[in-house]
Amino acid sequence: MGKIAIFTDDPGWHGKQLRQAFAARGYLAEYVSLTECRIAIQEGSLPVIVPGFEQALPDAAFVRGVPGGSLTEVVHYLDVLHALKIMGVPVYNDGHAIERSVDKSMTSFLLQQHGLPTPATWVLRDRAQALEIAEQELRLGHQLISKPIFGSQGEGIRRIEKLTDLFWLAHSQGIYYLQRFVACEGAGYSDWRVFVVNGQAIASMRRRGVHWLNNVARGASCEALPITDVMADLAVKATAALQMNYAGVDIICTPEGGYQIIEVNSIPAWKGLESVCDVKVADILVNDLLTLCVQSKQIEQVC
Repeated sequence: MGKIAIFTDDPGWHGKQLRQAFAARGYLAEYVSLTECRIAIQEGSLPVIVPGFEQALPDAAFVRGVPGGSLTEVVHYLDVLHALKIMGVPVYNDGHAIERSVDKSMTSFLLQQHGLPTPATWVLRDRAQALEIAEQELRLGHQLISKPIFGSQGEGIRRIEKLTDLFWLAHSQGIYYLQRFVACEGAGYSDWRVFVVNGQAIASMRRRGVHWLNNVARGASCEALPITDVMADLAVKATAALQMNYAGVDIICTPEGGYQIIEVNSIPAWKGLESVCDVKVADILVNDLLTLCVQSKQIEQVC
């Protein structure tokens, strides 16, 4: 029986879904925290020590969560993922993909570089310049969103609607990330989550928030609606731009009929999506990862 490492500190519903999907394919999946992994360079032993896999590396690794921490700690966790991939273990999504998406600054940059529609964004350290940019945008009639570069589920995000709001403009670890607020079509607040796996948009839903943050974790409701071919194409291209095996791509439909890509998530949840869509996301993800395992072994045999 093959063995899979699921990197997570909180398996929860998603971890259970993945473990069951792997079991159905004949694989034993073990939950492992990246905080417990280490690198040990010495003769006669594996250089990457993963609890539960001391004698042999896993057949593959599914990254369901990367712990927070200091820069040094996070770099160590990513080093473990990089090292596993270098040693021939398929890592899903790999360390580079996670680096690109967790860093909102790099996400915005890569989307722009690939010609994909994403809101005007400024990332800088100087407070005076940040205030100057914010004031100019407000005077031009644009609202702003202030975000931490590293964050999820809407934590630490503020909306800047008027000049007096600048009193609350705060940096995150010394860096200001300002993004032009994008209004959505229709009444209220909504966006779309498009789930992409292996270059295909497998499912989508519209999320309606109780306020301008549309996270399901913050009470947003979900509804299954068909997306346009253009939106599906944008989600697939955004996933490719960040070189991900799979992703949850957040898109806003604007009042003018256009689209803006807000975020590309390399460790997306899918419980809300499955509540309204007839799709088994864990099965699709597991099948895709195991296909990568087969391809990886074939390449090794050729080499």
